Amino acid sequence: MDWNRTKSIFIFVFLILNIFLYWLYLNRYNEAQSVEILGEKTIEARLKDDNITYGPLPNSNESATYITGKVHNFKKDDFPEDNQQVSFTDETHAHIRANFINPVKLRNINENASFTDFVHTNVKEGDSYALWKVDREDRVAVFFQKKNNRMFYYNDSAVLKVYWNIDNEVIMYEQTMIDNIEEMEQQETVIPPLQIFQTLYNKGLLKSESSIKQVKLGYSTFSNLTQTQVLIPTWEVQVELSDGEIEEHFVDAIDGKIIEIQGDKQKGEEEDWGVE
Repeated sequence: MDWNRTKSIFIFVFLILNIFLYWLYLNRYNEAQSVEILGEKTIEARLKDDNITYGPLPNSNESATYITGKVHNFKKDDFPEDNQQVSFTDETHAHIRANFINPVKLRNINENASFTDFVHTNVKEGDSYALWKVDREDRVAVFFQKKNNRMFYYNDSAVLKVYWNIDNEVIMYEQTMIDNIEEMEQQETVIPPLQIFQTLYNKGLLKSESSIKQVKLGYSTFSNLTQTQVLIPTWEVQVELSDGEIEEHFVDAIDGKIIEIQGDKQKGEEEDWGVE
């Protein structure tokens, strides 16, 4: 008997059998996956059924990291501009109010870029803030501080408010700021936007006949230890309802938990920054 030949035949047979079994396994696995997909609609299908629309989404492979920073304590030397009278509203000098001796004319209050131009020209570290909203009825523009073009959402220690009069002249602004900002070394891949939609949808926060207008990555406050803060990557989702009202939702971009931020406050009451 030719044992070498017999051994080769057995090896060949077992190889064919293994290939067949693997093929059978793949077929059954794919069939099972198909059943699961057919049995449960994707979030895209659910949004379509409820007529919830959205545009192009950010990169689903985007990464981010936790950041830390310290509340900035302003000094008189921070404001060499002769046209500004600066006062400190607390003992730590973390919140300032600057009144203009001669009000500064805005180029065009109907253009958001006019407010950004004003801030870049007249406010300390003005280019580290980004415009959040303009309330033309109350004549106040709100800016949030940013890092790498990612806003710090509703952080009382990182906000700028600009006020103007009926002649469209800026009369004052109020400012807080975080400095010594450092990124933690470990980068995390953030949860994709569609998964964020799934979370909001399951919680009943995405209403039918609405439109998702904006999906952006920023930061929210995780820990506020007097002078030191820790901020976490956060998805901001702006939704326009069928009646035109805008709702804002915030979701932790790392663990997917919904972050409760209401109006101008997050985990605490907002300080009254109105013009007296």
